[in-house]
Amino acid sequence: MPKHFLSLADIDASELRAILDEAHRIKKARQGLAKGRLDPDAPFKGETLALIFEKSSTRTRFSFDMAMRQLGGSSITATSHDMQIGRGETIEDTAKVLSRFVDGIMLRANSHETLTTLAQNSDVPVINGLTDYNHPCQIMADLQTLEERGGHLKDMTLTWVGDGNNVAVSFINAAAKFDYRLRISCPDGYTVPDQTLEAARAQGATIETITDPLKACENTDVVIADTFVSMGDTDAKKRLSDLMSHQVNDALMNAAAKNAIFLHCLPAHRGEEVAPSVIDGPQSAVFDEAENRLHAQKAVIRWCLEA
Repeated sequence: MPKHFLSLADIDASELRAILDEAHRIKKARQGLAKGRLDPDAPFKGETLALIFEKSSTRTRFSFDMAMRQLGGSSITATSHDMQIGRGETIEDTAKVLSRFVDGIMLRANSHETLTTLAQNSDVPVINGLTDYNHPCQIMADLQTLEERGGHLKDMTLTWVGDGNNVAVSFINAAAKFDYRLRISCPDGYTVPDQTLEAARAQGATIETITDPLKACENTDVVIADTFVSMGDTDAKKRLSDLMSHQVNDALMNAAAKNAIFLHCLPAHRGEEVAPSVIDGPQSAVFDEAENRLHAQKAVIRWCLEA
């Protein structure tokens, strides 16, 4: 059976720990190398990863493409409009066909159901590049960033502020695996799914839901934000009005621990979910976080393809 990377909730904590350790090793091993140079072992010579995008992308597209290049392999990138799935071919048939052409598939999908259906019908590993439900690759890069800044996850409190979206869901999933404390602060109508919280808590996660963002950020080690309006949202004006109470600003960062770190998966909208003084300030790690998408995803690819 192929090793899919679909949700952090589905993978043992020991394996996720090994992937994160590998991401640190990979990054360290590339110090001083030109970006286009192969990794010293280049384990995937002759292997190809399909990159399929139903949603536009910057970090996911470039990081996965460069990841396969540095690992010695290659990638083929296509949007749904480039493929027959854009004209009605079933995802089941697409999975069976691509399994005969490539060694792995990364999908950035509109619907999580599309991802799971692809994986159920694929003979090669499938990697979740983002769905409407979760975003596991992003969280692996985020945790790598916190650790390389000297953090010990088991000793840390992380606070999510804003919309209880797909990235928030993956932070909840990861809390059960990496044992950090998690606070979630969302306004009414934008909370994370109850079943996701209950499942993580049942696995031992320590998660608090605190509506007041200032209280949620008190003495926290990490403050995390994401866009208030995402691709496909058609109610931008209402969302901005409803969510502005949860903007990450100087007041929230001042309430946090002295050396608290600010994370945002990007793209960011300064003046909406985050104040410019925060995202462009000394506590922001957003560009280290973005870079680590490359290293974390290389570790995920190696785990999936068993290098």
